[in-house]
Amino acid sequence: MSTPVLTLNAVTKSYGRQLAVNEVSFVVPQGSIFGLLGPNGAGKTSTIRMITGITMPDRGEIRLFGEPQNNDHQNQIGYMPEERGLYRKLTVRAQLEYLGALKGMAPAALKESIEKWLKRFEIKSWEKKKTSDLSKGMQQKVQFILTLLHDPQLLVLDEPLSGLDPVNAELINEVILELRTAGKTIILSTHRMEQVEQLCDEIAMMNNGKIVLAGKVRDLKARSGRTIISLRFSGDASFLKRLGESRVKVLEHMPNEILMELGAGELPKDVLRLVSEQLDVQKWEIVEPPIKELFLEAIAKQPEVTSTL
Repeated sequence: MSTPVLTLNAVTKSYGRQLAVNEVSFVVPQGSIFGLLGPNGAGKTSTIRMITGITMPDRGEIRLFGEPQNNDHQNQIGYMPEERGLYRKLTVRAQLEYLGALKGMAPAALKESIEKWLKRFEIKSWEKKKTSDLSKGMQQKVQFILTLLHDPQLLVLDEPLSGLDPVNAELINEVILELRTAGKTIILSTHRMEQVEQLCDEIAMMNNGKIVLAGKVRDLKARSGRTIISLRFSGDASFLKRLGESRVKVLEHMPNEILMELGAGELPKDVLRLVSEQLDVQKWEIVEPPIKELFLEAIAKQPEVTSTL
């Protein structure tokens, strides 16, 4: 079994009397995509800043690549913060050359990497443009290239799809999967649950500075014990809500599609018979619970905690 790329053991961080991260522990396996999830203020960014060495824990241990965290690890990590850190007056190429040099890249290797990623992200024609002339989405692609430029072993991506249209969001997702195939390890912090569903092997969900749910995505879904139905139909489905949540709970309702959870003791065949009497059913499928629902369930079970010392 390979050594984990990252291990956090009872890591704690406070800012004044504010307890931001409270004894957080998790392990990120090599060559995996690990989702770090949670609402605003959950402690994700504070955790990321410690992983990347921007701040240090008050207590607990962080291990990187099988050894205690140290300054030598910086060039093995690529960090893409949620807030952009681009120089607005530099051209795209000048920006990449400057930050690549700061990472200690040899000129030939730097040039080769810049060419590779400009082409892969389809912005070669923009290399002489200043950052201030780029759209928000284009800036996000440049920021992503800066994260990859020095060929890091661990990538920490905080909201990498921010400002991107669906086409470019899909491009970013494709590159993330390519990086995993190449043996890289990715920590992904995002509010986009569809991205988590599509990419992540394992997740850790945070709330109020603590881990509330963690594990392999498939295992967490299998253990949920919930019966979730995806229904596509034509007709008026308002009668479902009148049945009451003890029988059917509507989780998502679009014009002709519904995601619903069956109550305890309700059999799918019985509910299907009832629904078929009211609607023209085009799809009826038992599906795994969405990550979003697992997260909401975990938060609901968490006792009230104080985040101050």
